[in-house]
Amino acid sequence: MTNQENNQALPPKTCTIERLVTMPEDVQKVIEGKKTATRRNGRYADVGEVMELQGHKFVVNNVYQQSLGELTDEHAQQEGFASVEEYKNAILSYHPGMPWLPHMQVWVHEFTPVKG
Repeated sequence: MTNQENNQALPPKTCTIERLVTMPEDVQKVIEGKKTATRRNGRYADVGEVMELQGHKFVVNNVYQQSLGELTDEHAQQEGFASVEEYKNAILSYHPGMPWLPHMQVWVHEFTPVKG
């Protein structure tokens, strides 16, 4: 479900935007512009919400669901990885024992730096 215009269509958030990007290496990738999206098993932000990382602000532009089987290398690059395989290996290393199921739905949060 792509949701750029209608936040009402989204279910309630399951966590707060402060928890969207927390791993130090991911924070650095966001600040450097190498990471422009985060996939989570829950919804952490609304479109238009602002995330602050080490004094840098980023606005959430899009929030939607996607299955792991739909991931492309382009999606992995939004996450700061070269390929889906690299992204998958990183995620599985963060969550030992978690299966990678193509039908599993995740929430995609896309963001850009706040200008000015």
